[in-house]
Amino acid sequence: MSTWRRLHVTLRTAQGLFGSSRVIQQHTWLCGHGCQSLSTGRTLQNDFFKDLESQFKSMREKAAEAMPGSDWSPFEKNRDLPPERADIVIVGGGVVGWSIAYWLKKKEMMRGAVKVIVVEKDPTYSRASTVLSAGGIRQQFSLTENIHLSLASADFMRNITEHLGVLNEDPVDLQFNHSGYLFLASEKAAHIMEDNYKTQRYAGAKVSLLSPTQLKEKFPWINTDGVALASYGLENEGWFDPWTLLNAFRKKAISMGVIQCFGEVTGFQCTTNVMTTADGDSMDFKRIRRVNVQMPNSLEYQPVECAIVVNAAGAYSGKLAEMMGIGFGPADTIAGMPFPVEPRKRYIYVFHCPDGPGLDTPFLIDYSGVYFRREGLGGNYIAGTSPEEEEEPDATNLEVDHQFFEEKVWPHLANRVPAFESLKVTSAWAGFYDYNTFDQNAILGMHPLVNNMYFATGFSGHGLQHSPAVGRAVAELILEGNFKTLDLSALSFKRILSQEPMLERNIV
Repeated sequence: MSTWRRLHVTLRTAQGLFGSSRVIQQHTWLCGHGCQSLSTGRTLQNDFFKDLESQFKSMREKAAEAMPGSDWSPFEKNRDLPPERADIVIVGGGVVGWSIAYWLKKKEMMRGAVKVIVVEKDPTYSRASTVLSAGGIRQQFSLTENIHLSLASADFMRNITEHLGVLNEDPVDLQFNHSGYLFLASEKAAHIMEDNYKTQRYAGAKVSLLSPTQLKEKFPWINTDGVALASYGLENEGWFDPWTLLNAFRKKAISMGVIQCFGEVTGFQCTTNVMTTADGDSMDFKRIRRVNVQMPNSLEYQPVECAIVVNAAGAYSGKLAEMMGIGFGPADTIAGMPFPVEPRKRYIYVFHCPDGPGLDTPFLIDYSGVYFRREGLGGNYIAGTSPEEEEEPDATNLEVDHQFFEEKVWPHLANRVPAFESLKVTSAWAGFYDYNTFDQNAILGMHPLVNNMYFATGFSGHGLQHSPAVGRAVAELILEGNFKTLDLSALSFKRILSQEPMLERNIV
């Protein structure tokens, strides 16, 4: 198309050129010798014909490309548009979405059998929850499902290059720090910690209980006042670089044929079947036919026809569910039950304390809810805590409240580690949890009223550490019809419909 435009401009230029040359010649006759250099305009004419010939040559080459078997078109194409058809569209290019994409390709019966697209609305990943997290992994949960997810994910990370290594690329280095998690319990919650310990050991986690005396011997820099019991992870716990894990999943999945698309899902085209219950109530069952993907900073969009949609949109998965009408039906019905995932903002503060704990510093979680861990070397640490329910900050932006550190974080840090009485905050950031308001645990599987949308969301802070195992579980559910490796059926929608929450027994 651009060649045609240039030819049109050239011909218009030619008209002006030939007309002006006649005027120049007439003017030369009147001027005599003083204007000889402008007498003919033949040089300009020769340049024009050379340019015209080159453009005709370019057109002939384009015409040759347009022969059968060529993808040439006279119309300019947006190369960033997703394809018009796919088998599976994954909405959300965070670590959970890319893990699912990887496992779908890993488990397909033959290469290219399943066409997968991952749609991510933030090309820079500057607001992605994955890269804004603290990067921890632990087995110290009270629910068996969460313990098994962590154990499986830790095993995957231990052998990550075998799984996610790409030919001619450097080995994957997660920069895993194996310092473990250290939970502190007060007298009031010590019995819960003991019960959790038994569950964890039975599930296969390597955890030990420490008395205040043992705690002080192992970590002399801790003030043990108020601590009745401590739980320390001996294996498969610590922290790592979140971006490296996300990028490793992404690169490997793309090498296996997954299509990456940067754009925002703005709606769905679906069909609806109306069924009547025995009580005479009507229920709408929907099936998605197309996903509308809008390009960044553009009005252009592409409808993508697909068989299955995976909602891995994290903090924005609730908004995606609303696009399907979930939660907008009559009250006291399944259709009227809101999808219980929303964004919750959490702050992470980076501080420097030259006299703070050394290389043996674990990921410590105080019974006050405040946590901290070492950040690299040189006396740097990160810390944070979750606010009270009534103090939840505005989740429409990622602005940091520095007063929150002064009032809610620092006092507990200084109480537990006396060296932290003297510290300096050097930076801070905020990120979003995909917070499950029902029970703060993952929602995996299909919604009962949308029979081809699978959900993998609601992790409430556990998504990064569980992503390798969750990706495998969701891929099994899609391709094989049920969970195979780990039984995660308790994390389905059924518990929400029956109003039976799966709550962690927390010690904080």
